[in-house]
Amino acid sequence: MSASQPIKPGFTPPPDDVVIDEAAVLRLSQLPRGALDGLVVRYGLSLEWVSPGEAIPGSFWGDDEAGIIGSTLYVRPDTAVHSALHEFAHIVCMDETRRAAAHTDAGSDDVEEEAVCYLQILLAEHVEGFGRERALADMQAWGYTFRVGSPADWFAGDADRAIDWLLNLGLIERTNGAIEPTFRPRGTA
Repeated sequence: MSASQPIKPGFTPPPDDVVIDEAAVLRLSQLPRGALDGLVVRYGLSLEWVSPGEAIPGSFWGDDEAGIIGSTLYVRPDTAVHSALHEFAHIVCMDETRRAAAHTDAGSDDVEEEAVCYLQILLAEHVEGFGRERALADMQAWGYTFRVGSPADWFAGDADRAIDWLLNLGLIERTNGAIEPTFRPRGTA
């Protein structure tokens, strides 16, 4: 999110005491080759790499932020990993009708947005060279804020609505006490 960009309707800007450090976050070019590609393929969805310096199609925020058009995620090497996972989680969470028509704005409500944030953190564990702790740190550095404060605090103790939403749609499952993604987009068997 660029400081010059307006806040998306329905969202509030981070509090004044939140320091946004875009330079601190991991970029896709810093991951092992194919790390993101493997996750996207596992879901049966599409990933398009955009050349450095070119505009990213379907990017709501512009700049280096990931974009979505239909079931395709668009990224550049300088896209933040958490941005790619967030937009990818939007694609996964959309029903088939919305996914087919998606372009730039995911059109989610507040509960779905929470579910997307939760899923992006779970997916981080399945991207070589990233992981949950780095995802939470990068979300913090980017300025994500929640009712209870930091992304880590929210994930650990206030994400019940997101978990219920994802469980009800079969996008995550509880396995031996752990919560894991099912690796199926919404609306697929």
